[in-house]
Amino acid sequence: MVHFKNVALNKWVHEMSDLCKPDSIHICDGSQQEYDTLVKQLVDTGAAIPLKKRKDCYLFRSDPSDVARVESRTYISTPSKDNAGPTNNWEDPETLKKTMRELYAGCMKGRTMYVIPFSMGPLTSPLAKIGVEITDSAYVVLNMHIMARVGTAALDRLGTDGTFVPCMHSVGSGAGTKEWPCAPIEKKYISHFPDENLIWAYGSGYGGNALLGKKCLALRIASSMARREDWMAEHMLLLRLTDPSGKQYHIAGAFPSACGKTNLAMIIPTIPGWKAECLGDDIAWMKPGPDGRLYAINAETGFFGVAPGTSFSTNSNAMNSIKENTIFTNCALTDDGDVWWEGMDGAKPSHLIDWQGNEWTPASDKPAAHPNARFTARASQCPVICKDWEKPEGVPIDAILFGGRRAHIAPLVTQALNWDHGVFLGATLASETTAANIGAVGKLRYDPMAMTPFCGYNMGDYFQHWLNMGDKLGSKAPAVFYVNWFRKDENGKFLWPGYGDNSRVLKWICDRVSGKAGATETPVGYLPNAADLDLKGLSISQAALTDLLDPKLEERKAEMPQLEAHLARFGDRLPPRIRAQFDRLVKGLERNKAA
Repeated sequence: MVHFKNVALNKWVHEMSDLCKPDSIHICDGSQQEYDTLVKQLVDTGAAIPLKKRKDCYLFRSDPSDVARVESRTYISTPSKDNAGPTNNWEDPETLKKTMRELYAGCMKGRTMYVIPFSMGPLTSPLAKIGVEITDSAYVVLNMHIMARVGTAALDRLGTDGTFVPCMHSVGSGAGTKEWPCAPIEKKYISHFPDENLIWAYGSGYGGNALLGKKCLALRIASSMARREDWMAEHMLLLRLTDPSGKQYHIAGAFPSACGKTNLAMIIPTIPGWKAECLGDDIAWMKPGPDGRLYAINAETGFFGVAPGTSFSTNSNAMNSIKENTIFTNCALTDDGDVWWEGMDGAKPSHLIDWQGNEWTPASDKPAAHPNARFTARASQCPVICKDWEKPEGVPIDAILFGGRRAHIAPLVTQALNWDHGVFLGATLASETTAANIGAVGKLRYDPMAMTPFCGYNMGDYFQHWLNMGDKLGSKAPAVFYVNWFRKDENGKFLWPGYGDNSRVLKWICDRVSGKAGATETPVGYLPNAADLDLKGLSISQAALTDLLDPKLEERKAEMPQLEAHLARFGDRLPPRIRAQFDRLVKGLERNKAA
């Protein structure tokens, strides 16, 4: 039987082994040999398809019932339902554990139990947290190798009496295939017990349902830990910008799905002399440093990116990051042994094997790749990864961005009037849904701080935590901005070119931070004047620019009842300071109408 020096870990692994009854137990050491051995096993069973056109790359196909995060089966389990809040599914902890123990009983018979020690954050970082995931999926082990610091070093950091987050996972049974077992939807559970820093998942082998270091630990459990320990766990990219003089700026940005988060994290500026470097594309942990500023680390070591829509024309740095040593899931397979997805550069191939293993041609009525097809690649492979991306103390944050997809109301960029107003902008972050979202296309969906699926406690209390952090940071708090690359004209065409030209907005943001750029105060915040933006070399009409910077105050006033209903969801948990910001906006819009 296995033995760990850490007493609590030893006890937990033995308890789970006795419950799940695996045929064998493998302690993951994080080595290349371990990775290669597991890959070979999966190739031999047909679960992994080697890609001839890419070095050390493999394609996996999941079961059609197991293709994405299942928010409907994701639970925040606290003794009080109110502590989970209106944005989370809740279940009584004892009831939920009883149900899941019954599912776990004997679930690993005939399988190997893998024990994955891992660190989220650089091992020597004061912000790093150790987790241990138990799983019966070799696919999960491979992905965790890429996404976290896995193996012996994490065990050494844990020591004999260190604390860790137990992450229990099984793919379950009753559905799927031999290559991709899973459970039917009604038996899938992704359960979090934030009061115990505990994660139990069952029934899914896909993405955030199974790679428990990612959304489960690094956001849902970490957000709860961060509230208790005075730091912040956020669904944010991290980006370094360097101006022509060599001055560095660090930006954290929160964006709902389909709003260009990964593209911004890997932006190639179109302004001469400006340089951008990626520090992370998904999760930022932030804590006040000795100098009182807010410092951020990337909790992960890899990218788990959406493939469809990614191309050399939209994000060449992402494409260059996945040339080798990459796991692809639910992409199409070309006849010459490469992957393909909708939105990739060039013409559609005349023949493919689709993500379900079926013949596909351009005449087919279904996409060749699943819309949520993914790539898992090491961050170190990104051509613009910052040399300081693993700096243990992190980087100091100058600005925080919130961004949504709004066709008509939100201006190109707005600066918050102060920290409280910035929290209000984040709390009211909204996007019009696309085909990538659940719900009708074009429907307004509020997604505060892009954390709605990931906040591990009542979101009203989460807003208060943001306010508390602002109080702690005081005058050293980052400036807060709201951006919108998706404004359209009356014909439905985008007014702003986006992509690399978003660097023009980032330049104004940096110049605002350093006191170099002007702005005009409006009820919704500070807006740049047209002359404040660097538009050299950009072909854009004066009419389009005027529209982009118009706060549309009358249209915004008409949206206020919907906004008020959104805030009302949080009842008496809504901080009075957020309500005060809403009231300030209402009065400002009224004054504007009177004027």
